[in-house]
Amino acid sequence: MYRAMKNYENIQRMKFDGVGEYGIPEIEPTQFDCADFIGFNYAKGAREPENKAVHFFLDDYQLNRVWNDPDRYIDLFRRFRYVLTPDFSLYTDFPKALQIYNHYRKHWLGAYWQLNGINVIPTVCWSDKESFEWCFDGEPTHSVVAVSSVGTQRGKDTKRKFLDGYFEMVDRLQPTQIIFYGNVPEECKGNIVRVK
Repeated sequence: MYRAMKNYENIQRMKFDGVGEYGIPEIEPTQFDCADFIGFNYAKGAREPENKAVHFFLDDYQLNRVWNDPDRYIDLFRRFRYVLTPDFSLYTDFPKALQIYNHYRKHWLGAYWQLNGINVIPTVCWSDKESFEWCFDGEPTHSVVAVSSVGTQRGKDTKRKFLDGYFEMVDRLQPTQIIFYGNVPEECKGNIVRVK
């Protein structure tokens, strides 16, 4: 019945088996060589997209466009060297259900884009230690990943939560490279590529 509907959280387009308790779609590992990074809001007018990577380190209202109409952007994203998965917010004061929903949406889009021939780099995010139960579900191991520290270094508590998640990510996923948007805390180690 839902397949006949115009939009039912995109499962009329593709329903992935998923992993973990919440059936999070899996993203396949990929590797990174080089690219200039641009925000999604500049993608349509980008010159030489074959040398660029699109990131989504933007306000959520701009990310909702790709979720609400994912097919609209397939041809555009195929022109780019890489496309990062959307960085839907996982704020610690969000209800757990909303955090999991945002994690699911990010992964559904990443898996769907890969299915359509787009070279996807997974953006990894977390909220607090409780989110570790599900926030790494569907992420590839031994792959390039992307993270953002924006807004996480303002106080001791937020910085500690960011570092807890960063260390957990490195331990679980063993990324080959880490694309870093924002200031890189001195505690963060690994093969880091700064987004400029």
